[in-house]
Amino acid sequence: MIAVLKGGVSDEQRENLCRWFESIGLSCHVSKGEFHTIIGLIGDVSKVDIEMLESLSIIERVTRISDPFKKANRKFHEEPTIVDVGGRKFGGGNFQIIAGPCSVESEEQIITVARAVKASGATLLRGGAFKPRTSPYAFQGLHGEGIKLLLEAKKDTGLPVVSEIMNINDLDLFADVDVLQVGARNMQNFDLLKELGHCDKPILLKRGLANTLKELLMSAEYIMAGGNENVMLCERGIRTFETYTRNTLDVSAVPVLHEYTHLPVIVDPSHSTGYARYVSSTALASTAAGADGLIIEVHNDPAHALCDGAQSLTPEQFDGLAKKIARVREAIA
Repeated sequence: MIAVLKGGVSDEQRENLCRWFESIGLSCHVSKGEFHTIIGLIGDVSKVDIEMLESLSIIERVTRISDPFKKANRKFHEEPTIVDVGGRKFGGGNFQIIAGPCSVESEEQIITVARAVKASGATLLRGGAFKPRTSPYAFQGLHGEGIKLLLEAKKDTGLPVVSEIMNINDLDLFADVDVLQVGARNMQNFDLLKELGHCDKPILLKRGLANTLKELLMSAEYIMAGGNENVMLCERGIRTFETYTRNTLDVSAVPVLHEYTHLPVIVDPSHSTGYARYVSSTALASTAAGADGLIIEVHNDPAHALCDGAQSLTPEQFDGLAKKIARVREAIA
């Protein structure tokens, strides 16, 4: 349930109302917009007399929310959430490109790629240190050493870094990582999500391979319910019957998510398609659809990459794509 307050309501009036809600066992989530203040009520709202509430002089309207996700719901928070990562903002008209290799392989590799993508306009650097792989014999990442090398690239370029966390026991290793990524395979690892709800870092939450948008929003709710509201959603393709691409990019997820949630929406065209030759087209389509950012895999030598080389752009290809993305953004502005 949400209660929308009238304009001009004082802080004292709002706090008094929240204290009353709390006295009947509800928790309040206050969202201040440009024109309205919204109080989201979480708990057993059956005890709330809506007619009595609407009769109060400070209440404009009261609405029940049937969706199971509350804090992630745009009705709770009409204004788009802006996630700030070291001055790089996602959402609310802000757009960022995250780029870098699927996996950190060496100091030379990660720093070479970091310098290249920064020169082409990327504002955050991605790099995997822990890699969930289908085969137990595939390269699993450099783990702690990979994080160390990623942070060396951050020091060299000044780019904030994004890396995937798979186990909450490794959280200390990510102390200086700017954005924690939850991969598709962990989207419903609820113990991990609950723990990330207690940290103060932005979370990039990827959609599972066979999950609905509602399930994605419920996973975001797990994080937000713990107190961490800096969540970004990532559409990275879903598994369908199609075999010509690695996954099927659900471009429609961008406008649909923007309708239902205030959280920023990022698109991963690399994992969606699985082939570098399709990344540019799908990245441009996602940009035109209104994505708040892109996460793109770039490798200085894709043919010899230890992980996902087929879907990785070269620095030269990324440079050309970044220029096209800028033109698309100008066209839809």
